[in-house]
Amino acid sequence: MTDPALLAAVEFARAAAREHAGTEVGPHVEVRAEDSVSATHLFDADKPGYRGWRWAVTVAIAEVGDDVTVSEVVLMPGPDALVAPPWIPWQDRVRAGDLGVGDLLPTDPDDPRLAPAYLASDDPEVERLAVEVGLGRVRVLSRPGRLDAADRWKVGEFGPGSDMARGAPAACGTCGFYLPVAGSLGAAFGVCGNEISPADGRAVHAGYGCGAHSEADVEQISPVLVAELIYDDARLDVEQHAEAGTAADSADDVSADDAGADGTADDAGADGSADEAGAAGEPSDESVDLAVAAVAQGELADEPSGQPESDQHA
Repeated sequence: MTDPALLAAVEFARAAAREHAGTEVGPHVEVRAEDSVSATHLFDADKPGYRGWRWAVTVAIAEVGDDVTVSEVVLMPGPDALVAPPWIPWQDRVRAGDLGVGDLLPTDPDDPRLAPAYLASDDPEVERLAVEVGLGRVRVLSRPGRLDAADRWKVGEFGPGSDMARGAPAACGTCGFYLPVAGSLGAAFGVCGNEISPADGRAVHAGYGCGAHSEADVEQISPVLVAELIYDDARLDVEQHAEAGTAADSADDVSADDAGADGTADDAGADGSADEAGAAGEPSDESVDLAVAAVAQGELADEPSGQPESDQHA
């Protein structure tokens, strides 16, 4: 159990903190028991740029009954303090694209992506190379290393799920410019050999694709719609036949004669006979037949024939 004198030494600890930090010592926050002969008093730090930090004053006694003394005064971050992120070693911070011209990036001797070349490999191409040239490379890509590369390439810019692949007419696996890689990765990956393609010289998934596919076929159509035969019936030349003109004139003459035979409606009214006036104003059956024939003949002349203008004139 911590000595009660240590827990009660708040003002003694505050004086020690002010001697070290001056007016930057704030209110007392809490006290923490370290062991039976020591405790730490925490005070808010009113230090610019250290929001959430605390002054920590550790007090102690040699044994029960002795005077309280100060062990140390330090500035420590609180639970809400603004602090730097945890340190990450440089080899864990390097990402793809960070390597520049002249930079060296040594590989970890225990990198799980690599395996000693003298070990048997499940890649037949590696085994064939080892037989041909002896030991060859010191280390080769291990199975976990190949699987990691395959996953990375599949979800990358040149994988089947990219925007370019979704809009392509066909996949790289059926393209003449597709060069499959050797080994176990050859079942799903190759290199693009089309200089027009955005993936030229890159490792691409067989399901990737672009508009430069070797079998892409674009139908060539005329921008102007052309019909086999066009009838221009917007303009028609109407010619009146002689029979139609004669019939119309005859109808006008007959109507005029009938109207003048008995006089106008006013004359009929002057005689006081309304029935006679109505009878005098009605056309005869012959004049009606002639008028109907003239109108019918005119409508036939105005009706379009559906033939080109050159045929109309003929």
